[in-house]
Amino acid sequence: MVSSLRVRKDADEIAAMRKAVKVAQSALEATIPLIKAGMTEKELASELVVQLLRHGSQSEMPFAPIVSGGPNSANPHASPSDRKIRPGDLLVVDWGAAVDGYVSDLTRTFAVGEVEAEYRKIHQIVLEANAAGRAAGKPGAPCANVDIAARTVIEKAGYGKYFTHRTGHGIGMEGHEDPYMRGDNMQLLEPGMAYTVEPGIYLPERNGVRIEDNVVIAGTGAECLSDMPRELRVV
Repeated sequence: MVSSLRVRKDADEIAAMRKAVKVAQSALEATIPLIKAGMTEKELASELVVQLLRHGSQSEMPFAPIVSGGPNSANPHASPSDRKIRPGDLLVVDWGAAVDGYVSDLTRTFAVGEVEAEYRKIHQIVLEANAAGRAAGKPGAPCANVDIAARTVIEKAGYGKYFTHRTGHGIGMEGHEDPYMRGDNMQLLEPGMAYTVEPGIYLPERNGVRIEDNVVIAGTGAECLSDMPRELRVV
C-alpha cells in the first residue's frame, strides 16, 4: 500500500530529487580534476564522498559510490578496490546524493588516457541506448518499453549478451524502489514516476561502460533531471 502511494512523486518530492541530482553532478565535476593514473579505486571513491558532503549531500547517502576501472568496470556491481587506475582503462563511476530525504543515482564512464577503439565504440552504443531509453518513457507506456528501447540498440550493435541487467529502477526516498524498467514489467508509467535509465555493456575481464540518468514522467514524456555530459571524457 505504501509503495503504491510512493511511486508517484509530487512537486516537492521531485524538487528534492532535482537538488540531489545537482549536488551529485557538482560533486563529481569537482572530483574529476583529482583523477590520475596510479591512484586506487578506493582513493578516488573516498575523494568523491568528501565532495558529495561538501556540495550538500546528507551524510546518509543512497549507496557507497562505485568506482571501477579496467576489468573491474566489467562488473556492474563492483565495489571500489585497491586496484590502481591505469592508462587505457575505462573508468565507471556510479554515485548519488541525498537531499531532504530524496536521492539521486547516476553513472558516467571515463577514459583514462587513450583507450582501444572498441571501447570508444561500445561507449557510443551505450550513449545511444541511454538516449533511446530516456525517449521511450511517457504516460501510459509500459515500463517494459524503456528496457526494450535501450536493449534493442545494444542488441542491434551485436553486444546484446553483454548487457546483463535491467535498464532501470525507481528512485525516491530509496535508491531502488518501484517502478522497475524490465522487459517483462507491463506496469504503466504515470506522471510523477521517477526512475533511472542505465544501459551498459560489460566485456568480461576487459572493460565496461554504463551511462545512467534520472528521469521523471511529466506531461507527454519523460523529463531528464540530470544533464552532466554523457560523452566519453578523457581524464
